[in-house]
Amino acid sequence: MNFDKIIDRRDSNSEKYQLFDDDILPMWVADMDIATPQFILDDIKARLNHPILGYEMISDKTYQAQIDWLKYRYDLDTKREWFLYSPSILISINIAITTFSNIGDEIIAQPPIYPPFISSIINQNRVFILNPLKKDIDGIYRFDIDDFKSKITPKTKIFLLCSPHNPVGRVWSIDELKEIIEICNKHNIIIISDEIHSDLSFITYTPSIKISQDNIISLQGVGKTFNISGMSISTIMIPNRELREKFKINYNNLHLGEGNILSHIAFESAYNNAYEYIEKLLEYIKSNFGLLENLVNKYPNKIRFIPPQASYLAWIDFNQLNLDDNQLHKLLKNRKLGLSQGVSFGDGGSGYMRMNCAVPKSVMIEAIKRLEKSII
Repeated sequence: MNFDKIIDRRDSNSEKYQLFDDDILPMWVADMDIATPQFILDDIKARLNHPILGYEMISDKTYQAQIDWLKYRYDLDTKREWFLYSPSILISINIAITTFSNIGDEIIAQPPIYPPFISSIINQNRVFILNPLKKDIDGIYRFDIDDFKSKITPKTKIFLLCSPHNPVGRVWSIDELKEIIEICNKHNIIIISDEIHSDLSFITYTPSIKISQDNIISLQGVGKTFNISGMSISTIMIPNRELREKFKINYNNLHLGEGNILSHIAFESAYNNAYEYIEKLLEYIKSNFGLLENLVNKYPNKIRFIPPQASYLAWIDFNQLNLDDNQLHKLLKNRKLGLSQGVSFGDGGSGYMRMNCAVPKSVMIEAIKRLEKSII
């Protein structure tokens, strides 16, 4: 658990680094610059001692590792038959969209939101219905329930829930989830719940299917938590049998198979061995957020930032600088910082930047220095 170790990724075909010049700190896409846990790497190496890498099924004990993890961390009881394999959360979302809606139907999402939510709706010729999050007097993002209810029509078929929310970092409370889930159930709206950042919660997190198992498809993944996104493995949980069987028609037609052999090993190893690791990782990420918070407190009239309740992604408000989004991007790039532009997250993202803080402490300190030079 040496989170301080600097790892050179420039020659590893890392997407994070390939898209920026060598002198820029790339702190944008959501993968960590912290090493994949050694226990995962050791288990992968052990599998490679076998001389054949043929077709392989995901074993029940692999899924059992996740079932045990969900029970331990969230007191959530699940069943093996609820689970399906998927290469990625976004593939799962797109299968669900084609399964539970038709061209021209309406899908609600809550910007500012992870950009592929928006493109998944639009590219499949569905109608993107905006239910923007609203900020309270303390700058905390919340559901706009009145607006949500006003947007529902007979053509509203799906609600894309991001829980915890990317990029704003909210962990929705039980009461918040109950209210919006009850509304969806009343109108027979399918909830597709992206929960990939759930294990990175700093406060109590409640899985959506712990509240209701009626109209919810829960999407889980190990990629963010254990820095194995390149393994392309996640799971789809559908407790409702009728929904599950309907989903499996499109799912099976795509012939996704069982995925990569080594991803099975990584997945099982992560859930079996990470009970201590996850607590240490969260502590480390939280300390990096503390460095950013110190900078914000030093310049309260320049930038704003509220530490997220989940994830390693900081949602930073630069609107007090009175720059347009192109000027803001150019300013940070000139200071050799590569962040995600807030405007790409849709409504409410203008003037913001998203910063990946899952980096070694020395890198975070250097990023803070560059950020300070950008605003003084």
